[in-house]
Amino acid sequence: MTTLLIHHPVFAEHLVPFGHPERPERIQAVEAVLAEDRFDPLKREVARMADVEMILLCHPLSHLEAMRHYSPSESMIRIDADTTMSSKTLEAALIAVGGACQAVDAVMDGDAKNAFCAMRPPGHHAEPDRAMGFCFFNQAAIAARHAQRGHGIERVAIVDWDVHHGNGTQAIFWDDPSVLYASTHQMPLYPGTGAASETGVGNIFNAPLAPGADGADFRAAFETSILPALDAFRPELILISAGFDAHSRDPLGELELSDDDFVWATEQLMALADRHSHGRIVSILEGGYDLKALASSTAAHVEALMRAG
Repeated sequence: MTTLLIHHPVFAEHLVPFGHPERPERIQAVEAVLAEDRFDPLKREVARMADVEMILLCHPLSHLEAMRHYSPSESMIRIDADTTMSSKTLEAALIAVGGACQAVDAVMDGDAKNAFCAMRPPGHHAEPDRAMGFCFFNQAAIAARHAQRGHGIERVAIVDWDVHHGNGTQAIFWDDPSVLYASTHQMPLYPGTGAASETGVGNIFNAPLAPGADGADFRAAFETSILPALDAFRPELILISAGFDAHSRDPLGELELSDDDFVWATEQLMALADRHSHGRIVSILEGGYDLKALASSTAAHVEALMRAG
């Protein structure tokens, strides 16, 4: 089986103000590197639009209606200080959700070994009833619920290595033992959540890293906290909130990770997925704001996924 790549041209049409870090050039950089010959073996599918029922798996109808209300027909509006909508933002956000669920379907049905969703806007800061931190709907959380409701599995794990803590994902599953959320992230840093003491009902595993932490620190956090928790949980599907802004080049964080660290983490999760979930992994792009680092880290991550095929 092959690795599936989910993509869509609308992701480049979500516009932001000049100088905003979550800009269309991010997805263009990812698409450019994944168009290289070495990625020819990827199975490629255009993401489909989410239906309302998918959104309601993790967000109330009032949140969807608010996003529809705010969505401008032209120009741009701010939802908060750093979260902006343009005329194509709502469409892009809904297709990002649909694409994540599409990837889950393909992996769960055995049509692909694993999948990478090249999409924006990101999602892990989106809380049930609040868009924030560049995020509108929580793709990873919805994909987890979709796997449970649509494919009948009981245990889903979400591993988040974005430099920012996924407060939205944590909030959605705070009291739900059927979903494990594990995160490495810089602390202190936006959004201010993610302390090791935040454990939900024993299903939340935060491994915060101090500014300046490097690959050795990152790997130690995985080995001492996240991987043992995952092994004990025995997930039937692993989702990755794959933010690459913990890279040493990234302007929004102060961690010192390299492409090799993301490859190492990917390989660790692949080995764990082979033990517990028939190799099933769906990776969803989150942050990453230095274009060169984003492209190289994504390429390294996807190449690692392809080695499982």
